[in-house]
Amino acid sequence: MIPGLANPLSLFDVKGKVAIVTGASGAFGALAAEVLAAAGARLVLTAGKAKELQGIAARCREIGAEVEPLNKRPASEADCDAIVEAAKLRFGRVDILVVASGKNDVSKIVEMTPERFLDVMDANVTQSWLMARAVGKAMLAQGDGGKIVLMSSARGLLGHPAGYSAYCASKAAIDGITRALGCEWGPAGITVNAIAPTVFRSPLTAWMFADDDKAKAVRAGFLSRVPKGRLGEPEDLAGPLLFLASRASDFYTGHTLYADGGYTAG
Repeated sequence: MIPGLANPLSLFDVKGKVAIVTGASGAFGALAAEVLAAAGARLVLTAGKAKELQGIAARCREIGAEVEPLNKRPASEADCDAIVEAAKLRFGRVDILVVASGKNDVSKIVEMTPERFLDVMDANVTQSWLMARAVGKAMLAQGDGGKIVLMSSARGLLGHPAGYSAYCASKAAIDGITRALGCEWGPAGITVNAIAPTVFRSPLTAWMFADDDKAKAVRAGFLSRVPKGRLGEPEDLAGPLLFLASRASDFYTGHTLYADGGYTAG
């Protein structure tokens, strides 16, 4: 038997690992928190919405995880350093980072102000860069590698006619950061990858799953370009996340993994 393959499922083991999840009150952040909690990780959860943050923290505790909630966004260098310090104070180290915080602002470019454009870039790009930087410094000091998972989108590769110039630009930048840091930190055993979903079921996209005529028409048009023929469900992100957060992905870095039912393949 090849060493390490006697128990292949052990490659996905994150039990006892310390994971920071930013944007934990959002759809992907909450999913990431619950998946990692169920897999046995210890969690530092951050979000700007205090009530929603306490709710997801409570759900993770019910699953059996140790949780440190922090009502904070990765909005500055000081904020990101404080998040890392909270993880080190509670658990002693950081093994995994999932950056799930971000935003969109749909607008035709001629109607969007520079301030609104920069706000999207700050939330999606600058804050991801700052959070990765803060955690990367901690992982480099620890000296035994780590896992960083950023949040991209199919829109980082594909455009959209509805007014996505800020969002598409921001997610393309995330893909670039992922490649750059994958190269920079590879020798230190720190993998940096991104998950890039298409439309997944969440409170923001619930209308696309509805049975009214508008939703059916929009859905039919979109699904005509999705080889799998359906929209995404939360569990479709769970497997890729656990893969990228565990040693199963030790030889994978600098990649953007498209969780899109084949949408970007055609």
